[in-house]
Amino acid sequence: MTYLANTRPDPPEYAPYYKRYVDLVPEADVLAALARQAGETLAYLRSLPEAAGDQRYAPGKWSVKEVVGHMIDTERVFAHRALFFARRDPSPLPGFEQDDWAAASANGAQSLGDLATEFEHVRAGNLYFFRHLDEEAWGRSGTASGCEFSVRALAYVILGHERYHLDILRTRYSV
Repeated sequence: MTYLANTRPDPPEYAPYYKRYVDLVPEADVLAALARQAGETLAYLRSLPEAAGDQRYAPGKWSVKEVVGHMIDTERVFAHRALFFARRDPSPLPGFEQDDWAAASANGAQSLGDLATEFEHVRAGNLYFFRHLDEEAWGRSGTASGCEFSVRALAYVILGHERYHLDILRTRYSV
């Protein structure tokens, strides 16, 4: 494992908004944490009864299935950014509006089991990608949503974002 993959990103490596996600990752070894968290997240999602998937904690809020779909979409977007930056692509990448994406998805029509399996496959692919980066690639950066991100910071954001939403599912949805 590389040195950069085993050190926390510095604040200039990500936009200030994302500090709340990076701060949820105290581990230095983000790859081990991503792998461990995937197992915990899958066990949690697979323990939920199917009926919980349509639950909302308030009117107008996403259902449990929509939250899980958002976690998957967001992981894909941030891993896509990491891929572009790791490969030295100089193109600035666009942002995405999470509410528009949630409204355009069919996540609410899927089963929780299917969403859990999709999460499992997305994470497995992303872990394979991150594990095979060399040290130089971990330090590369680029622009997305008008902000600078390093590849290393994006791995931390992926994990912190997942933890953030799992906490919401456990506390606000009580599932």
